[in-house]
Amino acid sequence: MPVTTVRWVNAKQFVGTDSRNQSVVLSGDDPARGVSPSQMLLIGLSACTAYDVLDIMAKKRKPITMLEVIANGEQDANPPWAYQHIHLTYRVSGNNLTQKAVEQAVQLSQEKYCSVAATVRGVARISTEVVIVPIVAQ
Repeated sequence: MPVTTVRWVNAKQFVGTDSRNQSVVLSGDDPARGVSPSQMLLIGLSACTAYDVLDIMAKKRKPITMLEVIANGEQDANPPWAYQHIHLTYRVSGNNLTQKAVEQAVQLSQEKYCSVAATVRGVARISTEVVIVPIVAQ
């Protein structure tokens, strides 16, 4: 079972440490001195699904050479500012990638493997799109 710790540093700045002793700075300060906790949720969702998509595509023997997940979140206007909708754009490159193969990998991640998506889905609607970025010859 994962165990994390968040330690207050000063003002509205914190350091979060995961069960593998990896750390991240979080902040509610303006100007920010760390990642906002609500945006960390978007980063966590993006990283979780990106990991899955890379793994699934490798198993399909269609390895990805570039992957970027852009998350746009729409939050309630009033506290607690819950996310109502999160849109994920997957920008991918690789040899012999097809739209269908990448979309299937994204769907598998969203519906079966990504624990963050499974948790968020109970509150926010998650939509996705895939953009295949041509490999630029150098």
